Amino acid sequence: MKPLSNAELSTFCGQLAMILRSGISALEGLSIMAEDVPAGEGRTLLENMLQCMESGGSFHEAVEEAGCFPAYMCNMVVLGDQSGRLDDVMASLAAYYRREDELAKSIKSAVTYPLVMLGMMVVVMLVLVIKVLPVFNQVFQQLGTGLTGISGAVLRMGSAMSRYSVVFIVIAAAVAGLCLYFFCSQKGRAGVKKLSASFFGTKKLAEQIACARFASGMHLALSSGLNIDESLDTVSRLVEHPQVGEKAQRIRQMVAEGGSLSDAIDETGMFTGVFARMVHIGVKTGAIDDVMSQIADQYDEQIQQRMASIISKLEPTLVAVLSVAVGMILLSVMLPLMGIMSNIG
Repeated sequence: MKPLSNAELSTFCGQLAMILRSGISALEGLSIMAEDVPAGEGRTLLENMLQCMESGGSFHEAVEEAGCFPAYMCNMVVLGDQSGRLDDVMASLAAYYRREDELAKSIKSAVTYPLVMLGMMVVVMLVLVIKVLPVFNQVFQQLGTGLTGISGAVLRMGSAMSRYSVVFIVIAAAVAGLCLYFFCSQKGRAGVKKLSASFFGTKKLAEQIACARFASGMHLALSSGLNIDESLDTVSRLVEHPQVGEKAQRIRQMVAEGGSLSDAIDETGMFTGVFARMVHIGVKTGAIDDVMSQIADQYDEQIQQRMASIISKLEPTLVAVLSVAVGMILLSVMLPLMGIMSNIG
């Protein structure tokens, strides 16, 4: 069975948390959920988990055997089962995966709009080069001349594209296939994340996203009953950003050697400024899980603002590039044509 999406994980965890808090057991809760789900993969998943529990397995064993839940969730469910706080763990997981889903949607919307604009630019330019310029060239030929300069070069390029259209269609299909691979497969998305972590235009944004996930994961682990050492051990394995992942591993090592969490975060630079000060206060007051939640929320706001800023700058830039390109081609055609018509007149 394919892995569940963040939205599906959030819904599953949220429903089960509500059922558990109402005093219903996990076994009975899965049975109730299976009755409400229409026939399909969702019901099959719940029925398989029910069979596992009815045959003597625990809830965390049913989650692990399902094979469609992430390792992080499996580890947290084991903790909830063993500590008797499964309802709190499931509620925290629901909030965690809801935040992950909102973050993924924000990234998707930020990427989709520029890609659509870029696609429109390509279509407009192709129509202009392949369909419009040949018409102008026929007019010039009837007047005893032809297209020269920029317009002539663009016309020759359009003729080549029209002549070898099959080759360009194959190339376009290959590019579309690569895009699907990078955005729809796990390996592809991992490659995109690595690229975004090193590309100058997205490096800062990728680092903020990784820090937000670190803080969110720490909040979930700490609020689920893990101590700081155990939380760092669990969360440090989930950070995919290379630099932030190294910082998380270093923090884990420093705390294991007897250092404090706040000093380790200061030394590694995981959080700076106000966020680092908040961690100091959280460690002193014993409210580090709440502080991590607040830091994650603040990072999410910063990420949303940065994405909105990127889109607001990218939109007029793409429109300006398209307008200038189309204008230059048309002017290179219209000005000579106007000169010829005026001489004829």
